[in-house]
Amino acid sequence: MALDQSFVGRTYPPTPAYEVGREKIREFAEAVGDTHPAYVDVDAARALGHADVIAPPTFVFSITYRAAGEVVQDPQLGLDYSRVVHGDQKFSYVRPVRAGDRLTVTSTIESIKSLAGNDVIDIRGDVHDEAGELVVTALTKLVARAAEEA
Repeated sequence: MALDQSFVGRTYPPTPAYEVGREKIREFAEAVGDTHPAYVDVDAARALGHADVIAPPTFVFSITYRAAGEVVQDPQLGLDYSRVVHGDQKFSYVRPVRAGDRLTVTSTIESIKSLAGNDVIDIRGDVHDEAGELVVTALTKLVARAAEEA
């Protein structure tokens, strides 16, 4: 059954603040194999004009994906998560994520489409810092595969 189009534009409450730590950044950079010194060395980050170490560009996925979980688990939306695959991911940065940031994510359903029986949902995650300034916007595309007919 196709997802309800009336959910387009629905915005969910901001997540609790996530405090970005140096160790989390280091662990993430190591896990993805990115050896840029600004991710692990404060002096290297400062030499590039940053107050502290910065996170690799995809680091923010870990908190925006968790925030999108509130959308996909909304029982009123009716998304069958067992059929969902990750379709696409994009980030639009205002500034890098830095150690010490306290970030919240507000998720909004941007679009819902039905293509060949599959539901495609686009979720925008706006990531703000403690001052309320936008840091990055993450766009996540999820595809709920059509149910197989019996």
